[in-house]
Amino acid sequence: QVQPEESGGGSVQAGGSLRLSCAVSEYKCMAWFRQAPGKEREGVASIFRDDDTTRYADSVKGRFTISRDITTNTVYLQMNNLKPEDTAMYYCAARLCWGISGLRLSQWNVWGQGTQVTVSS
Repeated sequence: QVQPEESGGGSVQAGGSLRLSCAVSEYKCMAWFRQAPGKEREGVASIFRDDDTTRYADSVKGRFTISRDITTNTVYLQMNNLKPEDTAMYYCAARLCWGISGLRLSQWNVWGQGTQVTVSS
């Protein structure tokens, strides 16, 4: 299996924006998860490549947008109005599927190495 490759993390002040990218092929279901120090990994957003159906965690609705470029097999996470509580390692995840997948950790079995996002107040 091909491992996703994330990029685009960094440091930003509260209220700022970042865009994460994940290059991967083969998989129709993609998602972004995050894990803050001392906390469990949690789902942020998912997308089904065939029809662009999306799912979001309540904590990021209205601020984050997941999208994909099918020509380059890249999935993006646009993060606006970032808050200090968004600070975490962000992971790209993938799975085989036939429709949109939720954000339950156990559903996802292909993971990238992660990219750090740090938001200062």
